[in-house]
Amino acid sequence: MSTMWQDDGEKQRVRDASDIVRIIGEVVALKPKGREYAGLCPFHDDHNPSMAVVPHKQIFHCFVCGTGGDVFTFVRKFHKMEFREALEYLAQRAGIELKPRRAEPAPGEGGISRSQLHEANSIAAEFFKAIYRHPEHGRLAREIVERRGISPAMVDRFGIGAAPDRFDGLLLTIRNKQLDPRAFAEAGLLRTKLESGHLYDTFRNRLMFPIADMIGRTIAFGGRKMREEDEPKYLNSPESRVFNKSATLFGLAQASRAIQVARTAIITEGYTDTIACHQAGLENVVATLGTALTREHAIVLRRLCDRVVLLFDGDDAGQRAADRAAEIFFAEPLDVAVATLDKVTDAKDPDELLKRPDGLEILRKALQGGVDVLRYRFARVARGIAGGGIAVRSRALEEEVTRLADLGLSDVEPVRRRMIIRELARLADVGEESIARAIPVARGNRTPPRVRTEVEPPSSAARLATGPLSPEEALLGCALCEPSLLTTLDEQSRGLLAPERMGAEDLADLASAVLRLLGGDDAPTSRDLLPLLSTMEAQSAATILQARTERETGGNAERLHSHWKECLRSAAIRAERAGNAPVVTDDTADLVARIARAAERSQRLGPDMKVFPKAGPQGR
Repeated sequence: MSTMWQDDGEKQRVRDASDIVRIIGEVVALKPKGREYAGLCPFHDDHNPSMAVVPHKQIFHCFVCGTGGDVFTFVRKFHKMEFREALEYLAQRAGIELKPRRAEPAPGEGGISRSQLHEANSIAAEFFKAIYRHPEHGRLAREIVERRGISPAMVDRFGIGAAPDRFDGLLLTIRNKQLDPRAFAEAGLLRTKLESGHLYDTFRNRLMFPIADMIGRTIAFGGRKMREEDEPKYLNSPESRVFNKSATLFGLAQASRAIQVARTAIITEGYTDTIACHQAGLENVVATLGTALTREHAIVLRRLCDRVVLLFDGDDAGQRAADRAAEIFFAEPLDVAVATLDKVTDAKDPDELLKRPDGLEILRKALQGGVDVLRYRFARVARGIAGGGIAVRSRALEEEVTRLADLGLSDVEPVRRRMIIRELARLADVGEESIARAIPVARGNRTPPRVRTEVEPPSSAARLATGPLSPEEALLGCALCEPSLLTTLDEQSRGLLAPERMGAEDLADLASAVLRLLGGDDAPTSRDLLPLLSTMEAQSAATILQARTERETGGNAERLHSHWKECLRSAAIRAERAGNAPVVTDDTADLVARIARAAERSQRLGPDMKVFPKAGPQGR
């Protein structure tokens, strides 16, 4: 059995104490839908909510990509954790103390794990905070923070630290603690001198801003210079296996809840701008990491909110950034506005503005005056062709229509598409019909942008979600909905669920676990199944099969039993034709009687509250 399922009792305690709705709801906006919750699935490029979270069963599943499972499955997939990491994370949230971890073998040659990278970044963050507090080494950093008006509360909230003015500050700590420097080097915290091959600190004499993922794990750093002569002004960690700059937003761990409550995310251009906003009480604010907005940023935000406000400078650089943002967010189901400070104040950025007595009021006025991002873009185009003749206007219009078509204008929601066409027609002073006719032609060469998904779809679950099921797969689905049906199988009919009949490895794993349920002394329950599944792919297959079977039988026990009987007959006929199993005849009275007894037992005892996987406290 896989080592991921050791200490089942401990794991079950953590699962029981973890509310899957709350945990998923922290990274995906969920809306009630009957007894379930619905949200955008983070495991494929989802535009319409296709992920269901079922609180009374403590499971989630997506009927598009097939991903599903329990709270451990979600945490491991979304946050890219090993099982032990997920167990420790959920236990810490629930206030459960785990047994001491058993010693693990040292990693093989070149074997630095993701957890070691996270640990390296965490140790570095604590080191930088200790330097910041040091009477001598942190003095300059504290003076800068005080001059910038950053409060001690914000220093703690964002974990601000300082790198000492020496080449081996962090390196000495690593050596003193006898840590593996390879993890720190891979995380970009150490560099190697080409001439000597010796290691040295990447960050020296800098104010340090930890960059965290959505659950607050430090994954990288931004270091701002403290001496004018040092360059560059900002030095960021390189990308690594735990840090993807194009999908990371500074302050998202601190802002995600406020973003969901406000249904709006405000994006600034700098770390200190974001910190200043939080200090002023405006907490739904994040910042890009010195790069342009990307499609991956848009995907992260659309899972959390309905509206994005881009708080950019009014200069040429800010306008170019707004143009790029318009293209990034163009086909996303988000309302996007551009707000600039130059219309309401002479302050160059939010950080400067919020130091003034009426700064927050003026900033709110700027945000409320935000212009739809496409209207902002079209206004710039209009200024560019002002005074031009027909040829200039025609060429500009053709370029704009072509660009928007390439970005997916034909795929945009109809109401928004009509608004865009109306704006383009007004811009060029032509009829809307002319614009509409031009779009399909311009779109002919469109190549959809590639977006890196966070997790590849499971091998079988995507097919199980929507494709036709074999009789054997349908039998597994029935057994997951009502495990007592397994007791109706005799020795011959159990062969219909043999793992070798399932084909895919994850389904074979699931079938093996289902059959093992029959080996115990007590009547099988779905709760017993989870510890027997060795992979997340098998969990996804189990969850999607159960959800699909419940949907197709309407949760009706009589229909489920009838479906079970039909699937048994079909599977037996297939086996007989293949010549590899005995037939289960249609008029087997014993089989019918056993199914009837299972139905009577279900009606007498009521629904099984231990449906796979076990429900949390609120589902009992």
